Amino acid sequence: MSKGLPETRTDAAMSELVPEPRPKPAVPMKPVSINPNLLGYIGIDTIIEQMRKKTMKTGFDFNIMVVGQSGLGKSTLVNTLFKSQVSRKASSWNREEKIPKTVEIKAIGHVIEEGGVKMKLTVIDTPGFGDQINNENCWEPIEKYINEQYEKFLKEEVNIARKKRIPDTRVHCCLYFISPTGHSLRPLDLEFMKHLSKVVNIIPVIAKADTMTLEEKSEFKQRVRKELEVNGIEFYPQKEFDEDLEDKTENDKIRRDKPSSLKESMPFAVVGSDKEYQVNGKRVLGRKTPWGIIEVENLNHCEFALLRDFVIRTHLQDLKEVTHNIHYETYRAKRLNDNGGLPPGEGLLGTVLPPVPATPCPTAE
Repeated sequence: MSKGLPETRTDAAMSELVPEPRPKPAVPMKPVSINPNLLGYIGIDTIIEQMRKKTMKTGFDFNIMVVGQSGLGKSTLVNTLFKSQVSRKASSWNREEKIPKTVEIKAIGHVIEEGGVKMKLTVIDTPGFGDQINNENCWEPIEKYINEQYEKFLKEEVNIARKKRIPDTRVHCCLYFISPTGHSLRPLDLEFMKHLSKVVNIIPVIAKADTMTLEEKSEFKQRVRKELEVNGIEFYPQKEFDEDLEDKTENDKIRRDKPSSLKESMPFAVVGSDKEYQVNGKRVLGRKTPWGIIEVENLNHCEFALLRDFVIRTHLQDLKEVTHNIHYETYRAKRLNDNGGLPPGEGLLGTVLPPVPATPCPTAE
C-alpha cells in the first residue's frame, strides 16, 4: 500500500483486532505483622469461648462402629471406653440370642453428658461378621451401610430447603477387632481392611490382650503391622492427612514401628471390663483372674488407656473432620460426577429437574 493514502476500512478493522495487553493480575499483599502490643483490648480471643458455648448448647454427634467376630469383647470394650452401658448387648441383648446367619447392622443411640457438654453417641454393631463357615464378601453389608449414610447426608445437603442442622449418621470411626491368635491376620481381616480403609477411619485393635504374654503381644503387634504394610493397608491416622508438623509429630508417636516404642504404637493391644475391683485402696476397672487383677487403665497391663486417649481425648474431632473432608467428599464427588452434577435430568432426590434455559448472547452492533 502506498504511503500517504488514507487508511481503508479494512485496515481499521484489522487494527481493532489487535489484542490489547492484559493487565497483570493483582498479587495479594502479604499480611503485615502488627505490633502485638495493641492500643487497647479488642476481644478477638473470645471467639473460642463463643464456639464453646455454642457447642455446649447444640452438642455434637459421634458415630462409632465395632467390627469383629463374636467373643472378642466388642460390647464390653465400648462400654469401657465411654464408662456407660452403651453397647447393643447392654441395651437389648438376651442370652438366648443366636448368632445371625448373615451380617446384620444394628445401631444404638445414646446421649452422654459430661461437664455440660452433650454428645449424641451412636454405637453401630455388626453381629454375624466372621462367624459363618463361608465368610466370603461378608464385608459388603458393612460397606453398603457406610455408603448409605453418606448418601443420606448428601441428599439432605442438596435439598433446596435444607435443615439448619443436617443429622449426621456417617460412621466417624470403625474399631476393627483382631483375634489374639499370636500367629498372623486371617484372610478375612486383610480383605475387610483393604476394602473399607478407603471409605472409613479404621482403627485396628488386638482384642483380649491378656491371653498373651508380653513377648507374644510384642511379636504379634510387629507381625500385624508388617502384614498390613505388605498388603498396602493404611489405617487411621494416615500420613497424607497430617495438616502440619504438630499433627505429624503427634501421629508419628503411634505410627512408628521401632521395637523400643512398640508399646505406644498401633494396633493397641487392649482389655475391656466394666467391672470394678478394689486394688491398693482404689476402685479400678479390671478383670479378675486366679493370679490377680488385670487393671484395664494400667499401661503395664494393657494399652486400653492409649486407645481411649487416642479416640476420645486427642483425635475425636479429627476423626469427624477426616470423615467429612476426605471420605465423604470422595463419595460426594464420585456420586455427583456419576450423576452428571445433578441438573438437568434425574436428581438425587428422585425428581426430574428442569433444564436451565439458555441465555441468549448479546448481538454485536
